Amino acid sequence: MPFPFTLPTTSSFAFSSSFDCESHPSLTLYASTLRGVARDSLKKHKRLPPASQGPSLPTVLSNVNNYLPYLLAVDAGLGNRLVSGEEVNVTPTSTPAIEWRPTLSDHAVPGKEMARVKIQSLEHELLFALSTVGYTHTLLARSSLHPLYVTSGSPLSSQERTTAITTATKHLLDAASVHDYLARRPDGLVPNPPCMDISKATARAMSSLALAEATLLAVLKDDPYPAVVAQDRNENDREWMYRAPEIPKVRAHLFARLCLAAADHAAQASSLCQSQGRGTSRLDEGLLRYLEDFRRTSRAKACRFFGIDAELSGQTGTALGWLRCGLQELGVEPREAKRGPSLSKLRKDWSERREDKKVERGTNWGADAGRLEETRVIEMLDAKWTKVNDTPGTDAHSARPVTRDLTVHSPVR
Repeated sequence: MPFPFTLPTTSSFAFSSSFDCESHPSLTLYASTLRGVARDSLKKHKRLPPASQGPSLPTVLSNVNNYLPYLLAVDAGLGNRLVSGEEVNVTPTSTPAIEWRPTLSDHAVPGKEMARVKIQSLEHELLFALSTVGYTHTLLARSSLHPLYVTSGSPLSSQERTTAITTATKHLLDAASVHDYLARRPDGLVPNPPCMDISKATARAMSSLALAEATLLAVLKDDPYPAVVAQDRNENDREWMYRAPEIPKVRAHLFARLCLAAADHAAQASSLCQSQGRGTSRLDEGLLRYLEDFRRTSRAKACRFFGIDAELSGQTGTALGWLRCGLQELGVEPREAKRGPSLSKLRKDWSERREDKKVERGTNWGADAGRLEETRVIEMLDAKWTKVNDTPGTDAHSARPVTRDLTVHSPVR
């Protein structure tokens, strides 16, 4: 979380070779120059090691944003529209020949880089440039959230954690706005897209995904349990020894509803992506898996918060039932079914170690949409509440009647 997009790259192109502007002769020159700067920054970013790409993102975003006003001015000049109160007249002299390398379309040959697609429309150029802005905002959100999951250094303070989440939320909302703008552009302006990366359905899906990720961040900002799990694995932290996590009862129910809203956004994005076809016209399988994992993780979080709400009311048995429901959403066996050595337990331990290494290296972490992290939180609460429920003399209710009929009585399902 959020999705690790790969930024597209493009070929060189001179606007003066295909367009002429009598009202503003220097417009095509400036547009070509700034496009070249944006192209170079995208190529340099691509050549960097994955762990070093984060610091270059602000430069990429700035260069593409500097190019967009001139691209929009040329596009407006083709329709003789006013630009900042001035009339711009742009005349096409030849058909433009531009190439972009898509990054969301499914690879025809696994492991091989996608071939560039040729575009002959300035509208397609605008769609690729704006989608690049949206992807960059999402990657900036990932860069802001990365320190929250690193367990090798000193843990972040509550203020630093809030600042990181607030910054990431802003970037995700900006990404959602960019993709929503692409999806709302008039149909008459967009010829048949050369690839699924710039189709309207993909733009709507990416907008829904960014909104879903921003919604979960609104929950994460006040959710203490992921930080507690991370602190438990951090050898440099001792705060967990004297400060227990607390969450108000009324906010637990609110957070559950927010998680369900995020799951709905993710389900909408997944439906839009899967409806685009098969074969060469479909989107990348990694993106489709991420959307499904995000939906299941969001529903599991909702189950956890409903369980927290029940536990705060003294209904420990009901709370344990909600946790079992969350594990079912994640496709994880409960602790009772994993006693003793088993292949699934070894596979899970190996996946956890591999994900921790990805986080420390900063390479492709979070591609499971937070599924592993939520599993750790639910298992921590399950062990804690089971111990309380099994202690003689407590007022907790037995968990067995709830877990037997879990799939029937759970309001989430």
